[in-house]
Amino acid sequence: MQLSSSVGYAGDVRETADQVRSWERAGLDAVWVAEAYGYDAPTVMGYLAGRTERVRIGSSILPFYSRTPALLAQTAAGLDHVSGGRAILGIGSSGPQVVEGWHGVPFDKPIARTREVIEICRRVWRRERLVNDGLYPIPLPDGQGTGLGKPLKLITHPVRSSIPIYVAALGAKNVALTAEIADGWIPTMFVPDQAAEIWGDARAAGAAKRPAELGPLQVVAGGPLAIGDDVEHLRDLARGYYALYIGGMGARERNFYFNTACRYGYTDAALRIQEHYLAGRKDEAAAAVPADLLERTSLIGPVSYVKERVEAYRAAGVTMLNVRPVGADPLADLEQLRSWL
Repeated sequence: MQLSSSVGYAGDVRETADQVRSWERAGLDAVWVAEAYGYDAPTVMGYLAGRTERVRIGSSILPFYSRTPALLAQTAAGLDHVSGGRAILGIGSSGPQVVEGWHGVPFDKPIARTREVIEICRRVWRRERLVNDGLYPIPLPDGQGTGLGKPLKLITHPVRSSIPIYVAALGAKNVALTAEIADGWIPTMFVPDQAAEIWGDARAAGAAKRPAELGPLQVVAGGPLAIGDDVEHLRDLARGYYALYIGGMGARERNFYFNTACRYGYTDAALRIQEHYLAGRKDEAAAAVPADLLERTSLIGPVSYVKERVEAYRAAGVTMLNVRPVGADPLADLEQLRSWL
């Protein structure tokens, strides 16, 4: 099992790079760079590529509504070049609030768009002349634009003709598609003990159609990390994160993380968290996060407990344990965790 961590879309990128360099020395295999409506991820990823030597650098995630498929492919190829073949293209639909409220484009047909984006990116990296019929007509057909567009291929030769594509997916149809055509899957709020119950059928349906040449689906999941005996205090450090995602990462009518919490059996708590968060009562929202959910989606606790959770993630098929250090000594926790993997 590999080890990864995530960095956000705010803060000083120089400090972030120093942190990632220390984590790299501690044995980190990959770092994931977020994007919402803060700094764009590729700028930070490029800077990290220049400041690191070995760690893989992934986007988690680039919303594909904000970029054309060809631009996504160009960006990934450029990042793969400057990093010496260490890029991972993590993509996802994001949500209607960001897509329509920030990027100003309709949030429509996310499943079909995911499939086309992945297919187009792979054709670009193979340096095929780009022609596509579907949601992304390339070149623009007669009657649209100037009529001067023509099929083109990538000018530069990519470091790799196939850059790994990981998809952030939670809904059954999206998970099935991911299991069918993506290199990896990035689920959020992953409870390893319930993964088969929640996503097993979708993963199996996708895997039945999966081309053999793709190899096994890689799974990136984990949660907050802190190794120590002061369990209640350490888990409280993660409450704000869960309150944000369940309560505020999306509209009341359409929040994928809220829906996931409900599928785990936390409907009443999710409703309370959402009510508080959307009313601006963030402290109350954090307090409403069930202790049981914090326990089951984190690696926070004494050595014996964290070791137990690592094995639970491994048994659930997780191939890259993605952790967010929240303890007093993040580097020591990462080094200890690395020694168990």
